[in-house]
Amino acid sequence: MKLLMFVLTIFSFNLFAQDIENGKKLYAKCTSCHGNDGMGKKSQKAPMLAGQHDWYLEAQINAIKNKKRVSGSASKMYPFVKALTEIEIKDLSAYIATLPVTLD
Repeated sequence: MKLLMFVLTIFSFNLFAQDIENGKKLYAKCTSCHGNDGMGKKSQKAPMLAGQHDWYLEAQINAIKNKKRVSGSASKMYPFVKALTEIEIKDLSAYIATLPVTLD
């Protein structure tokens, strides 16, 4: 019984684990505005993403994808996020959440 519980726990963890490497690949499309380091670019009016929680990033991406957030720079992001799957959004958010805040 303990072995069965262990296997089920491991399976459920892997089922919901984000793919950070896939998120990194997806983030390549974001760097022109948000920077390689996720610190944002004032000239693009692109906010800093580094240091944000994955759940917050996921919520914002979904809001833009579902056109619940359409003003300002959010409207510029729509073409980049409209075709992302739920798993890709989770992977992307998980990767961005790993980016540290860097101070100049």
